[in-house]
Amino acid sequence: MEDVFNVTYITLNGYVEVEKYRYLYFFIMITVYCLIIFYNSTIVYLIWKHKNLHEPMYIFIAALLINSVVLSSAVYPKYLIDFLSDTQIISYSACLVQFFTFYSIGSSEFLLLSVMAYDRYVSICNPLQYPTIMRKNTVCIFLLLAWLVPAAHIAVPAVLSAKSKLCHFTLKAIFCNNTIYRLQCVSSRVITIYGVVTLVDLAVLPLLFIIFTYTKILFIAYRSCKEVKKKAAETCLPHLLVLISYSCLCAYDISIARVESNFPKTARFVMMLQTVFYNPLLNPLIYGLKMKEISKHLKTLFLPAKASLLMNH
Repeated sequence: MEDVFNVTYITLNGYVEVEKYRYLYFFIMITVYCLIIFYNSTIVYLIWKHKNLHEPMYIFIAALLINSVVLSSAVYPKYLIDFLSDTQIISYSACLVQFFTFYSIGSSEFLLLSVMAYDRYVSICNPLQYPTIMRKNTVCIFLLLAWLVPAAHIAVPAVLSAKSKLCHFTLKAIFCNNTIYRLQCVSSRVITIYGVVTLVDLAVLPLLFIIFTYTKILFIAYRSCKEVKKKAAETCLPHLLVLISYSCLCAYDISIARVESNFPKTARFVMMLQTVFYNPLLNPLIYGLKMKEISKHLKTLFLPAKASLLMNH
């Protein structure tokens, strides 16, 4: 029996007709992965290069886009290997590393969006105090907390799962998400309760804070002058679009883990792809098109002739 429990490889059984469409899948996924790296890295580079973008709001955007690259890099290379392989397997230790990376980085997005909401609140509602409150040290502390707090939270179930005995070695997924708990012989009550606490700490509370903050901004902007309304719309709308997109994907991920085993395999496959497909692609597009200063630098980078004409006029 010990030999069975010591099996370290997990079969990823969430793929659909890999033998038939492997090269099409591979082409689509490598194209998407390259676009994610290119789009996100370009905007991060522009924020790093231009001094007028060295403001807290843009630094938080850069952190969010770096998250997109790291999160994608945790799953996309494995997808590419799986599409070209006869069997889709992963070692249990590598599975736990993927699980930890995916959820710690994913959870930090909610905390970063919370910090961005607070940044917008101070900027719009207390503009005179903004330089005092959002200092360089404060920004660094917020960034560290946004990355370290989720990592500390997710490390606990990852370590507990590493110590648990496995009775099942087939995962109905295409990457190691929260369905890994179904591999264990006995469902851990500690992990279940801790999972609820983690969900509240890293998703529900930040989401409530964001909603409360933007509601307050909306009320203050509504009673203010046209210039304040314009500033609120220009800087808050992109964050809200990203928040809505990411919240929907998180709801997807939670529902995937809860659906019954008779749920159509193709539908499950599509849902799992969407959790890692849209957000890393949409984030740079939303910020690149909706944030005026970033959009201006993008035009200068890719359309220098047109950008110079616009500046002259």
